[in-house]
Amino acid sequence: MRRASRAVRAGRLLIGGGFPVSVQTMWKKPLSSDALQEAAAGLRELERVGCDLVRFAVPDMASAECLGALAAESPLPLAADIHFDHRLALRCLDFSVAKIRINPGNIGEEWKVRDVVAKARDAGVCLRIGVNAGSLPHGLAAEHDVPAAMVKAAEEELAVMARLDFTEVVVSLKSSDVEQTIEANRLFASRCDYPLHVGVTEAGPLIPGIVKSALGIGGLLKEGIGDTVRVSLSASSLEEVIAGLEILRATRVRRDGVEIVSCPRCGRSSFDVHLFLEEVSDFIHGIKKPLTVAVMGCVVNGPGEAKKADIGITGAGKMAIIFKEGRAHRTVPFEEAASAFREEVEKLL
Repeated sequence: MRRASRAVRAGRLLIGGGFPVSVQTMWKKPLSSDALQEAAAGLRELERVGCDLVRFAVPDMASAECLGALAAESPLPLAADIHFDHRLALRCLDFSVAKIRINPGNIGEEWKVRDVVAKARDAGVCLRIGVNAGSLPHGLAAEHDVPAAMVKAAEEELAVMARLDFTEVVVSLKSSDVEQTIEANRLFASRCDYPLHVGVTEAGPLIPGIVKSALGIGGLLKEGIGDTVRVSLSASSLEEVIAGLEILRATRVRRDGVEIVSCPRCGRSSFDVHLFLEEVSDFIHGIKKPLTVAVMGCVVNGPGEAKKADIGITGAGKMAIIFKEGRAHRTVPFEEAASAFREEVEKLL
């Protein structure tokens, strides 16, 4: 059963409150006026594959101005990541930014936090309070184990929000250690009803990072904990989003989009599964409707797996065979396989 949490609005996106678990990422490059066109194109691509929100680092006022210009045209809600200087948050709140990520503990005096909260309230913008295991206050780290210290830090930040009567808050408790991340989120979830942004921070390069994130995020989602997720990889934002969506599908939290059943390939293969998947990858990830696709390298497993899929493709000799409902539907030369497959999927959709 999904943990009950209050709902918080980030632009058009609703986080918590039983609304669908969302997937977000962070833009990987500095934001400048020269990079706005590239960022705008990147946001369109991220939206196409299923991203729900994108966060941008805002280290200076020039970045805040650029984020404001980008937010005015963005197809997705945008979040500003602010540290140390509350004036950056205030400037971002002049624009159509959907969410501000702050840490009240490093913003400074409470009057600065109060100014940010007041302007966020007037603008209808939510705040995310982020707690990372690597940057805990020294006193808390000395007095508690890491998960307990993370929760205590979050509660201290939320106490500031409570004094200001502000509840439009999302909380994250992240560690690069999977077990610490799980334990901290479990403990917080048992004590508070704020929506949770879950993820394993600094998870690593593509394959190790996906493994750690699948264990951490997937483990929490299977317990009903988590309202929005980010897979933090030393890889592209696009790969982070795809990994996040696949974790949601594997845990059956979301059932939209394409589930791919594909063989690893072996010496028996006559059909290049790897190449075919590369050719149709962008097309597949743009599909939002539930669809199961089987891609097999030979006829040993192909027909059997295709029976469980909406559509399947395999190879025999120099021909590709497209299956529908477990029966051979169309045979084409290998060089026409990708285009024929797209045609048949579009007919299904």
